[in-house]
Amino acid sequence: MNVDAANVGGMWERLTGAQPDPPWWLVILVGLAALAAVLHTPTWRVARNVVTIAHEGGHALVALLTGRRLTGIKLHSDTSGVTVSRGKPHGPGMVFTALAGYATPPLLGLLFAVLLAFGRITLLLWLSLLLLGGMLVMIRNAYGILSLVVTGGTVFAVSWFAGPTLQAAFAYLAASFLLLAGTRPVVELQRMRSRRMAPTSDADQLAHLTGVPGLTWVLLFFAVALGSLALGGYLLTPDTPPVPRF
Repeated sequence: MNVDAANVGGMWERLTGAQPDPPWWLVILVGLAALAAVLHTPTWRVARNVVTIAHEGGHALVALLTGRRLTGIKLHSDTSGVTVSRGKPHGPGMVFTALAGYATPPLLGLLFAVLLAFGRITLLLWLSLLLLGGMLVMIRNAYGILSLVVTGGTVFAVSWFAGPTLQAAFAYLAASFLLLAGTRPVVELQRMRSRRMAPTSDADQLAHLTGVPGLTWVLLFFAVALGSLALGGYLLTPDTPPVPRF
């Protein structure tokens, strides 16, 4: 029994304890890699799946928190997704559920940045696994299952087998990518709305629910993404390297 208690205590300490900050050059390197993934369109088409997972996960989590009944989530190979919940077709619960999608990726990136500012790299990785595992239960299509299994398997492999430096690089890459990726889907959304190609977008659903124009909601999504990027970027900025003396 004492051995079990020691094992549990050791696992808890490993989960909640702080890890050393990575070297400043590594933080900058993974930040540039995250920026390249957002700006380089072929890479973005693949990496956007991570944003879709966070987007639909945000819808699902807020639906549950507001008392709606979550019936399923689907993720598609074109990086679109849909989350279905049951409850009142109007009111605050529906509004917050629709609002959560585009807000979740940058806010999740900000949460990751806060954890990294306190050195909680392991906690970040295991929190990611918990969120992915909870979402996997509600997935209702094969591609969605594949996306979550691949993403979750990658996070688990890094958290369990990788050394401290690789874990830090992966955690900073995840936070940087979510922060930087928050704005591009909003720009793409408005581009599609301007061409009348997204009549049932989250912004248009919010306009129908509240009477507030869809463009206002798009601007709110953009403000959340920019604000999260500014604050998260500040938290992730490494200490200035020491100036060599000659």
